[in-house]
Amino acid sequence: MSDTVKIMIGIILPLLGTSAGAAMVFLMKGEMKPALQKLLLGFASGVMIAASVWSLLIPSIEMAAEQGQTAWIPAAAGFLLGVGFLLLLDSVIPHLHVNADQPEGRHSRLGRSAMLVLAVTLHNIPEGMAVGVVFAGVASGNTAISAAGAFALAIGIAVQNFPEGAIISMPLIGSGVSRRKAFSYGVLSGIVEPIGAVVTILLTSLITPALPCILAFAAGAMIYVVVEELIPESQSGEHSNIGTIGAAAGFTLMMILDVALG
Repeated sequence: MSDTVKIMIGIILPLLGTSAGAAMVFLMKGEMKPALQKLLLGFASGVMIAASVWSLLIPSIEMAAEQGQTAWIPAAAGFLLGVGFLLLLDSVIPHLHVNADQPEGRHSRLGRSAMLVLAVTLHNIPEGMAVGVVFAGVASGNTAISAAGAFALAIGIAVQNFPEGAIISMPLIGSGVSRRKAFSYGVLSGIVEPIGAVVTILLTSLITPALPCILAFAAGAMIYVVVEELIPESQSGEHSNIGTIGAAAGFTLMMILDVALG
């Protein structure tokens, strides 16, 4: 199998996870129970935290050291730039979180369904960047990132995208949207991931020395989403410990995938 085919498979995996989760609208009746939603949100946050550390920040530090740079500088700078980038998008793009009453970002006349989709799309941008940058590292021949490690990240994100696809699509049914349209919205929210991955690969191929900084940038963007949105949503209301259990399970699974396959 050629490197190009491997990269194509890797960047498509997260979208398949989102699509499979969105397809739950055809299998489940009624709205998702709050406890299950908390568990899945916590799981997604755990996967993203582990992926940010093992798949992005640690390779960033190792790569910078191999290039003769002060190892922590690209990681720290890229991480903070990633946080700032998502903070900017969060402030500009109109979006509505699943359990929220008021939208965030700039004022817009978009409907509730469209802003729910935009909220998940915003989550998926850093995930697409993360997959793109690790496969760019593999394509560049850098020893800090293996093909198995890159696939471990893609698989981990695909797994956590499954509940995200369900979480965005299921509430749409309750708002009067048909099951087929709710599924389409869920898939649409995930399309940004392969697009973001391809853009990141192209960008990284032009400025290979910046790869450590771009790895950390993706990590910062992912951690912003976790701290700003996923964890608060999983901890709201009663039985917040369910979200914590989900986070522990997601973190452990992603850690095992990265260490075992990397």
